[in-house]
Amino acid sequence: MKYLSRINLFHDVDLVELQQMESIVPIAITKKGTLITTPHNNQNRLFFIKQGKVRMYSILSNGKELTMDVLGTGHLFGEISLFSSGFHPLYAEAIEDSIICSIDKNQFELIILEKPYIALKLINILSSRLKEMEELMEQMAYGTVRSKLLFLLHRLSEKFGVPLSDNASSEWIQIGVKVTHQELAKMIGSIRETVTEVLNHFISEGIINRTDSRGYFTVHRQRVKEALEDSI
Repeated sequence: MKYLSRINLFHDVDLVELQQMESIVPIAITKKGTLITTPHNNQNRLFFIKQGKVRMYSILSNGKELTMDVLGTGHLFGEISLFSSGFHPLYAEAIEDSIICSIDKNQFELIILEKPYIALKLINILSSRLKEMEELMEQMAYGTVRSKLLFLLHRLSEKFGVPLSDNASSEWIQIGVKVTHQELAKMIGSIRETVTEVLNHFISEGIINRTDSRGYFTVHRQRVKEALEDSI
């Protein structure tokens, strides 16, 4: 129940109802690098991230991977294949050890029939996700490697940023997602050498600091935002 209460969709569900759901959304430990869903494995299930992070991506015609989103604790995925038929070219990969549960389409339909407010919350979540996707696709279609990387760092810092000091106004934050230069390149459909060159420019401009020994980036919130605005 502790994990279920972290799911954005279930924040307003009371304790008794959470207990009723617990048996149909069991905990599953998912190791880093595990493919949870693929376009060729339509499971008709809705997935909830109880703990950890998941990368949603597609594969371009040139064979490169393009990250559509990175989701963390409390988020859900699989909603597109759940409510529409046909081929959906999205992969979901755990990018760190995660705790993920899922619910069958028929079970979830029963829940939203009994609790319509959950359906309304789902609509709000999906509307917000759609807006983010539109911004991403516009950036990926017309942006340079610099603007794509700025967009990605800004998005990750908004979602997973942790202040480096106790001062809430501190502009330097750590992105709570371990990513290598190669992984960043995969996220924007580029190559590692180009990303490394652009990151070095960001360091000289004071936008980011080098990753620490554990693989986390630190980003200056205001500078990355201003640089992104200047690149559009």
